[in-house]
Amino acid sequence: MARVRAVLFDLGGTLVDECDFAGWTDEARRLYLDFGPDELAHAYHEVLTEVDSEPALPDLEARVLDFWRRTLARAAEREVTESTAGKFVSALRGNLSPLRLYSDTRRCLDALREEHRTLGVVSNSTSEARVRQILDQAGILDYFVRVVSSGTEGVAKPNPEIFHRALRRMNVAPPEALYVGDLAYTDAKAAHAAGLWGVWLNREGFGFGDDPPEITSLLEVPLCVARVEAGRPIV
Repeated sequence: MARVRAVLFDLGGTLVDECDFAGWTDEARRLYLDFGPDELAHAYHEVLTEVDSEPALPDLEARVLDFWRRTLARAAEREVTESTAGKFVSALRGNLSPLRLYSDTRRCLDALREEHRTLGVVSNSTSEARVRQILDQAGILDYFVRVVSSGTEGVAKPNPEIFHRALRRMNVAPPEALYVGDLAYTDAKAAHAAGLWGVWLNREGFGFGDDPPEITSLLEVPLCVARVEAGRPIV
């Protein structure tokens, strides 16, 4: 039977809600892109699902620009240049407003800490400093012993190396760690390929999937850990 010593998390879409469709729509209109928040939300989730299942571009910055170019183009129903997408991304990065903590985040972290699990964050993001700032603003930075960001490391999910770097710094072997993220391939399947237990947090789903194991709330994470340690399927 496995012993789960550490639980690691993705950041945006997992611990904090990074989506601000109304604000993003206002920013897009400054670039002469005309659509509403609902159209942007629909395009965002569609493109996110598509990009997650595609081979990852080697450069993370290129991934970000490609994602937003496609998302803005789909919402606007017309082509959007890489230059326009770049201006949009720069505007988003210039907004350092605190992100909203999901209602299940703190309860999940409290439960895992009571079980003496070591907690960490592995995020595809601009820098470790920015991730720490987001966690600090949300009031949860003290839960995590390690924070690893692709922007600082120069390697991004789904590359196994970013998971392994985090675990080496935590002195934890991959089979002793469980990773939770909101993307099926980039998070859950990538973690599994790196030797960890991978769990897909699909907040809009039904929790019926087992490839990868799917949950709909962070409140299910302690149960997933218990099932791994009991030698049972995660879900």
